[in-house]
Amino acid sequence: MNHSTSSSYRPTRTAALIVIAVLVMGIAYRGGLADLAHRWNTQEEYGHAWFIPLISAWMLWRKRQAIQPLLGRGSWFGPLLVLCGAAGLLLGEYTAMFLFIQVGFLVSLAGLTLSLGGRLLLRQAAVPLLFLLFAIPLPYFLEAQLSWQLQILSSRLGAGALQLLGIPVFLSGNLIDLGDYQLQVVDACSGLRYLYPLMSIGFLMGYLYQARWWKRMTVFLTAIPVTVLMNSFRIAVVGVLVDGWGNGMAEGFMHYFEGWLIFMACLLILLTEIAVFERFGARRSLHEAMRMPQMPPPAALVEHRLPATFWVVLALLVATLVLDLRVTSRAEFIPPHRNLALFPLTLGPWQARPTILGQGVLDTLGTEDYLMADYFSPQGMVNFYVSYYASQRKGASPHSPEVCMPSNGWVITSLEPIRVMLDGGRRVALNRAVIAQNRDRQLVYYWFDERGRSIANQYWMKWYLVHDAITMNRTDGALVRLVTPVQPGEPLERADTRLRGFMQLALPKLVTYVPGRS
Repeated sequence: MNHSTSSSYRPTRTAALIVIAVLVMGIAYRGGLADLAHRWNTQEEYGHAWFIPLISAWMLWRKRQAIQPLLGRGSWFGPLLVLCGAAGLLLGEYTAMFLFIQVGFLVSLAGLTLSLGGRLLLRQAAVPLLFLLFAIPLPYFLEAQLSWQLQILSSRLGAGALQLLGIPVFLSGNLIDLGDYQLQVVDACSGLRYLYPLMSIGFLMGYLYQARWWKRMTVFLTAIPVTVLMNSFRIAVVGVLVDGWGNGMAEGFMHYFEGWLIFMACLLILLTEIAVFERFGARRSLHEAMRMPQMPPPAALVEHRLPATFWVVLALLVATLVLDLRVTSRAEFIPPHRNLALFPLTLGPWQARPTILGQGVLDTLGTEDYLMADYFSPQGMVNFYVSYYASQRKGASPHSPEVCMPSNGWVITSLEPIRVMLDGGRRVALNRAVIAQNRDRQLVYYWFDERGRSIANQYWMKWYLVHDAITMNRTDGALVRLVTPVQPGEPLERADTRLRGFMQLALPKLVTYVPGRS
């Protein structure tokens, strides 16, 4: 061995070409990668994700001595994976669903790995590549659904714990009423801020834990129930502190300090789980059971002849970049529409009183145009809300009332998809929900108006968004929601009649404000 080169790491032609391929890939997938950085910066749930690529790079660096001899044994499955990744990129660019782009980037990384060293190299790089999945945020609509489900579950468990401790509470949706103080389990308290980083740490612990596969998998999966239970415990602790020492225990520094303590307790539970496995197994210490990969001494970078598969992949990446530049330069078709502020405030016997939403609410909704008004008639009152999005490409899309209603303290007592037949033969597919808060009840109709389609299911809404983005170059759409109070003793059928009568008058006029297929 040449000692002048073994004592230091020297970049070579092979390494330089690999770096060039990764840079071309990064430029091609820049839209999805930029969205990752944006969400890591703006959402506390993903603040830890900045470290995930660094940890993955560290894993690969630890394996460099095993990786180096495998270079030059490429597989033709590599170019196929890169083509799959490119398809994800183009699909994501057409629909602006960044998840397609981000997953496509990882698929292309796996394809590049296969093109360099075949299955043996991919096996060495599999864990670092899989770990990168934890850096990809959930789509907003899935995250909202998960957050809402965790809010309700944590609220129920927390309220149950308080009742077991003899503290009287009243639970309404995600609102825990302690009498003098109301604890609202909002998005920030749903547990997602613990769940995402703890799952990442659990995966890393399972990787470092030198034990049977089922023990390592158990450590990883345990992070989920531990997060839910400890978050519920936190809510119960806050309730106890508020009951004993006042409202200040749920606000300011104490609120964040309690969260930090619970997160550290979750980590301690995962470590305790490994200690229990070792107590009834090999009886090793935690230091022995969770060994860091041994750092081999630096070695010279041996010059390899790059396989033909790599050159094919490099050509595919360049072609993907060129095609992506053409796609992203294509202007989306945004149909003309009238501003919803001009929507009639008089509809037959109905007279409206409009509501102006605050800027903070508008920023959260991401809507371009909206109508919020209470319409009154001798029949009663109907709240009419329309949120319009001229483009749903960069992540902005309607928020499902199924998530928003419980977050405001309303309990959904029934929810079902129905079809309403209007005059002229038009059928509207919508969701019919009955919600309650204390003794108040409301009847809610809502649906997604997507380029002339009325869609009740938000997953079908996403499917048609993808379909129409490709076939029509359009992603505009709206959420339409009608709410009417149900008076004490009033049958629901009368409330249904009130909403359907209002729909007969309002929807024919809405078509110029929310464009259809033409």
